[in-house]
Amino acid sequence: MSDNIPAKPANSARIVVTLDYPESRLDNILLKTLREQNDNMGLKNLSRAGLKKLFSKGSILIKGQRAKPSSSLAKGTTYIDILGA
Repeated sequence: MSDNIPAKPANSARIVVTLDYPESRLDNILLKTLREQNDNMGLKNLSRAGLKKLFSKGSILIKGQRAKPSSSLAKGTTYIDILGA
């Protein structure tokens, strides 16, 4: 495994987001990405309130660190793990 790709936590779903430009809010990009994917139908149909609950429980991680809805995303590839998904 490449050093650039963090280890995926057990019992989690990994979402890979690749951006051509930086984004100011993780929550908006993550919700859009979840709705466009077809690997996890539970996450595909997640509501905005459900996503907010995952953030408040600390279930959304970037590079193993708890992410906030207002976290910004840099241009390039970001690996987001959703615990318990």
